[in-house]
Amino acid sequence: MRHSPVVVDPLPAALGAEIRGVDLSAPMPDAAFQDVEAALHKHGFLCFRNQRLDDPGQMAFSRLWGDHLEIHPILRHAKKDCPEIYILSNILDERGEPLGAVDAAQFWHTDLSYTHHPSRVSILHAAEVPFDANGRPLGDTEFASTTKAYEALPEDVKRRISGLKAMHHALKPKKQGNFMKLKGKETAGLDGVVHPVVRTHPFTGKKCLYVNWGFTSHVLDMPQEESDDLLAYLFDFMSQAQFRSVHKWAVGDVLIWDNCSSIHQGVGNYALPQRRLIYRTIVRGGVPY
Repeated sequence: MRHSPVVVDPLPAALGAEIRGVDLSAPMPDAAFQDVEAALHKHGFLCFRNQRLDDPGQMAFSRLWGDHLEIHPILRHAKKDCPEIYILSNILDERGEPLGAVDAAQFWHTDLSYTHHPSRVSILHAAEVPFDANGRPLGDTEFASTTKAYEALPEDVKRRISGLKAMHHALKPKKQGNFMKLKGKETAGLDGVVHPVVRTHPFTGKKCLYVNWGFTSHVLDMPQEESDDLLAYLFDFMSQAQFRSVHKWAVGDVLIWDNCSSIHQGVGNYALPQRRLIYRTIVRGGVPY
């Protein structure tokens, strides 16, 4: 008889669920992983509370989702002995430099959409979480469902965007923070890529909007003004409250999300001496179609 300890508690929002009954520091049985994978495909992002993961443990959990873990071009923010683990932190080292990426991408985006093989999933492990004077956690991560957003589009808009392709670029100008301030060789291979505006989820077969404010610069074969207007409409539509959810962090949280069926953004409502330290891995996905 098949047995799995996995308990899935859906959040009272458009997407997201908490997973109980799983210790990510231990090997995960096949039956348990199948349930976790199914939950991710259904809910878009999952949270595992009170986890104790070292670097090998995070790498092992990440590789359940795919063999290729991405190495971020900003190597100065990666762990020296484990470059697949990228550091998100505002903590300063002995030279007064931040240990990792400070602003945590405070704009709607999907990870690595500017590459030919964008991320299947992203995995974050919280080591330190900022709090306000009343003990409330800061630095939330917000999500929106690109699947539900597509399903809710007016039919004439669905027809209009069917078959369209758009350019994604890591260096698209942004007004927020210091995200992607690349230096020299860090820009190598980041010339921009083209993906469909509507993507088919490789596991569920559902249609997803695959544009995002952070990295989608323009729609191909369309006048610039028309492209700008269409993208602005889609960006606003997909980030409506009815498609959204929010994760409030606690130390020991492990968060995983599906980069096809969701977009996300960080909330930058904290500053030193409120410390944040999160370790991220990204698993490569397939070519969008």
